Amino acid sequence: MPEKRTVPRKHVDFYLRVLNDDTQEILGHMVEVSMSGLRLETSIQLPDSKDYFLRLELTPDLGSIPYIVFAAQTRWCKTDVFQPNLFQVGFKITEILPEDREIFARVLQKYGD
Repeated sequence: MPEKRTVPRKHVDFYLRVLNDDTQEILGHMVEVSMSGLRLETSIQLPDSKDYFLRLELTPDLGSIPYIVFAAQTRWCKTDVFQPNLFQVGFKITEILPEDREIFARVLQKYGD
């Protein structure tokens, strides 16, 4: 399948937990990131094209707040090739506050390889 992504993602080498901000349910952890989206590794199969408010937990070196919240939509969900009990889920960021976008850029810079 040809690559549809126009902004390359970077692999995240640090465990950053992501929650559904509406339910406080842990969705998984971020494994790739770009300024327009992210990929989660999760034990939950998520439906395509569903809107979420995601809460990204931060480390103290990223800012003075414990987390940021932004709107994102699932674009795809696939069973992990190596661990079939896990899913890989692609999200497109649909809305994020400018100050949170700055923090998100720090995440990309600091933890993306």
